[in-house]
Amino acid sequence: MGGGGGGGGGGGGLTDQSQGLALHTREQLPRTTANRVFAVVYLCAIFAVLYHHFLALFHSIRIVSLLFLLADVVLAFMWATAQAFRMCPIRRKVFIEHLQDVAKESDYPGLDVFICTTDPYKEPPIGVVNTALSVMAYDYPAEKLSVYVSDDGGSKLTLFAFMEAARFAAHWLPYCRRNKIEERCPEAYFRSNPSSWFLGGDEIKLMYENMKVRVETVVRRGTISHDYINSKQELEAFSRWSDGFTSQNHPPVIQVLLECGTDEDVTGHTLPNLVYLSRGKNINLPHNFKAGALNALLRVSATMTNAPVILTLDSDMYSNDPQTPLRVLCYLLDPSMDPKLAYVQFPQIFNGINETDIYGSEAKHVFQIHPAGMDGLAGPIYLGTGGFFWRKVFFGGQLESSELKQGMKAIRSREVLASAHDVVQCNFESQTQWGTKMGFRYGSLVEDMYTSYMLQCEGWKSIFYNPKRPAFLGNSPSNLHDFLNQTRRWSVGLFEVAFCKYSPITYGTRKINLLSGLCFAYYSFWPIWSIPITIYAFLPQLALLNYVSVFPKVNSFWFFVYMFCFLGAYGQDYLEFISSGGTIPRWWNNQRIWMVRGLSSFSIGSVEYILKCIGISTFGFNVTSKAVEEEKSKRHKKGMLEFGVASPLFLPLTLTAIINLVSFLSGIAQVLFRQGSIEGLLLQILLAGFGMVNCWPIYEAMVLRADEGKMPLKITLVSIVLAYPLYLASSVAF
Repeated sequence: MGGGGGGGGGGGGLTDQSQGLALHTREQLPRTTANRVFAVVYLCAIFAVLYHHFLALFHSIRIVSLLFLLADVVLAFMWATAQAFRMCPIRRKVFIEHLQDVAKESDYPGLDVFICTTDPYKEPPIGVVNTALSVMAYDYPAEKLSVYVSDDGGSKLTLFAFMEAARFAAHWLPYCRRNKIEERCPEAYFRSNPSSWFLGGDEIKLMYENMKVRVETVVRRGTISHDYINSKQELEAFSRWSDGFTSQNHPPVIQVLLECGTDEDVTGHTLPNLVYLSRGKNINLPHNFKAGALNALLRVSATMTNAPVILTLDSDMYSNDPQTPLRVLCYLLDPSMDPKLAYVQFPQIFNGINETDIYGSEAKHVFQIHPAGMDGLAGPIYLGTGGFFWRKVFFGGQLESSELKQGMKAIRSREVLASAHDVVQCNFESQTQWGTKMGFRYGSLVEDMYTSYMLQCEGWKSIFYNPKRPAFLGNSPSNLHDFLNQTRRWSVGLFEVAFCKYSPITYGTRKINLLSGLCFAYYSFWPIWSIPITIYAFLPQLALLNYVSVFPKVNSFWFFVYMFCFLGAYGQDYLEFISSGGTIPRWWNNQRIWMVRGLSSFSIGSVEYILKCIGISTFGFNVTSKAVEEEKSKRHKKGMLEFGVASPLFLPLTLTAIINLVSFLSGIAQVLFRQGSIEGLLLQILLAGFGMVNCWPIYEAMVLRADEGKMPLKITLVSIVLAYPLYLASSVAF
């Protein structure tokens, strides 16, 4: 009955205690054999295309021919690395009903939950509060559960929100426990039909709405009224925000809001620990962004509760299944699992996405398809949220760091609080192995991928589990500028991994295994998609404007080879997307956004990385906004792309839209009015038409829309001005 350990290693998921009952199973996906056969056939087509390029270069070497060769070599490299995901994809299933045969509830390991937030205006505190409340209400022993909130912006507004949350938790948690509700995020629960609420639901909702109003009022005003402060202890806590206190320069702030064994809910049950933390910062010392915040949480939690298991969550990624920890224990408590199992990763699933997912926010390949492929190898990457880790993996395999362990003292005791403050001073990590050999790893803006990569290089394994009911639900960017800024930031971080001394293509393929190394190489070299996308978005179209054929004629054998490469890649991508629960409109928007990123954020991110390498200042780290304005939300639901700001990220998009439109119309005109042969130009006309169809939302934003989300006129005019010299340059090149 039991499936093999797969990426997590180990045997079949059976234990002596369970007398043959499986805690978990795994199976290979049906498409695996087809993937392997198709890979061989497609590889032959790639070699044929490259052979055709070299034949052309043998007769004459031109810059245009070299650019097309470069584009196809990059496409071939990215295709080859992507095949690693398709060789051993698996899916898993757990049986939590068998867990009681393996361990008693009293034997469950402690669980420390880390929630990270930074900016109360971009990440509204009421959203972070909902995330915390949803995990505090887990079906897990309260005395074994602790929630730590890292406020890296050091905002007293966030602390105030969690003081309110601590009071509300005394009512919300027993309501969830008594009625066994599945939706334990208050905001999501109270959005549901009131007829589904249980006795007392109206009163609980009123409490929640009152709390929400107070929190949002405080955030809007930017200050905390004395009317909202309930005790001398709260007033004392807020007094730490003195005149010299800034988000980038302040001493550590730690506030124990709830302590298990001391604080109880309204029914007399103990509440889980709830701790607010803002680590110390100095403007002259590096703070290492999110990785630094997570390491501060590791150290503080080690001094207070030191739970063996850690869950990391983004501020907006709330729990959607109260039994998620029990599902994880089906792996962590199975003695047949590989002792090098480091973490269990759940997919990122987003709510609030419009029906056709215009921004490709679902990112089905990154968050669902590819992790399932890596699960059959050494395990998936850490996705930055929704990962359950053994604490010991961050301390070289030991259960805890001896310098941090404090024993089982009350977390409000002076000794524990003093120790906790010491380990989050701004200079604590100086001359230590934090960020290199201990904790989450420094050296890349994509600390999640880099940390999991280095852990796998050290021999650790991981597991990907995608249950029918999503374990977590989060929010995605609701406007194109935020979305592209996010991927621009990722591009810099991914290149930092690709070109470090531990590059996956040279180091990872040897230290982990060939296929896993190629998977990490695919991620780290992701931004180079910008090279072929940009070349194919401009060169064939500019050649068409000059009535120059750059692709094989229709009656040529090579025409069919090119068509097979295009349709084969797109067809496989489509089948993967649909078989994973996607829809045709979502797939179409997903491939469009892939091209948008390639032209915009990947290209600009690549330039930014180069500038960073030569010592020129770059844009720096930006937090993606989770706040949504009402009018933007309405346009998002209608499937309208949100532009609105005059950003350089939009220039490549509008320039591409103009060139493809003019090129397509010019190609049709040449065939109709000049009575030219269509055979040599067909592929270029089709490519320009394909680009034009994908650019329709951009044309709409440039010309047809009058709302605030339209393309700024400045961007349109600059693109028109740039298009003309680009055409003049092409007339010389061709």
